[in-house]
Amino acid sequence: MNTEMIKCKTLKAKPTEVKSFGKLFTDYMYVREYDGGKWGKGKICPYDGFVLLPCSSVLHYGQAVFEGLKAYRDKESGTVRLFRARDNFKRMRSSCERLCIPPIDEEEAFSALVDLISVERDWIPTDAGTSLYIRPYVFANDESLGVHAAKNYKFAVILSPSGAYYAHGFAPVALKVEREYVRASKGGTGAYKVVGNYAASILAGEEAKSAGYDQVLWLDGTERKYVEEVGSMNIFFVIDGTVVTPELNGSILPGITRDSCIKLLKSMDIPVQERRISIDEVMDGAKSGALTEIFGTGTAAVISPVDRLGDVNGDYIIGKKGEAGKVSKLLFDTLTGIQTGRLEDPFGWVTIVK
Repeated sequence: MNTEMIKCKTLKAKPTEVKSFGKLFTDYMYVREYDGGKWGKGKICPYDGFVLLPCSSVLHYGQAVFEGLKAYRDKESGTVRLFRARDNFKRMRSSCERLCIPPIDEEEAFSALVDLISVERDWIPTDAGTSLYIRPYVFANDESLGVHAAKNYKFAVILSPSGAYYAHGFAPVALKVEREYVRASKGGTGAYKVVGNYAASILAGEEAKSAGYDQVLWLDGTERKYVEEVGSMNIFFVIDGTVVTPELNGSILPGITRDSCIKLLKSMDIPVQERRISIDEVMDGAKSGALTEIFGTGTAAVISPVDRLGDVNGDYIIGKKGEAGKVSKLLFDTLTGIQTGRLEDPFGWVTIVK
């Protein structure tokens, strides 16, 4: 191990069963600080709180970015697998640059994560549907007020043994088309994992839940005409046998699970298109039956089938209510199979942690 380590005085009892998402945290985390114009040496240290003064700049101006990825451990062999971790750190670098945060070296971050996972491998649950959720993040920590790029930052990685993101697991969810609020616009930060993007989505999400839906389906911020993404996922539609997902346009997050699904579909010779898709086209397909499946993709849920889509004129059942569609299930089984080692990894996405 190349990373400095400060050992815990006592270790927590590891759970015998994990059902929640993002509620439990391991004994150790990784921390690195930026001060004096450079990133200092990182360390693995006990999971604990940060000391932030009331004037800490992140609390006032939101200069912060994050990532999310997973590690899996085989129940029989104990083999630990990381899925596309380098791609997450590459995207984090892009998010940092967008917010004027000094970028993290991708290979150094990856190496530190491998060291941290090696220390905490016994925390990785092995039951079906479980994983170790990994949250890297960077935030500004100037101890003064003023709207400008900070001079002090913290980079941390915390680990959370987790079950399914949705309490109902792989069961289909319901989406509400959002006609009033906007998540992001071109030129903004929608294409980056910036904390403010998620804060801006909460009100619409809460209103959707109050109306009986799980999440919202966002439209573009200019014309309110074209589909963009869901609150925590990219979105896919199966229309007349072709899988369609909104093209990346500067306001849509370039999801790593999204990219994985596109590559898998192409490898299976299933027609897939990245293009603009209007909400009118989606609704017309729902009415005519041409739209046979909707599903979301993201690290937390992997694949999330959608069986109900609500809009101002009422709800539409997509496919068979309560059941995942054929493409959704195929992608979920294939992707999770690669992630957990049940299936071969022809793409080189998985890193084995020794």
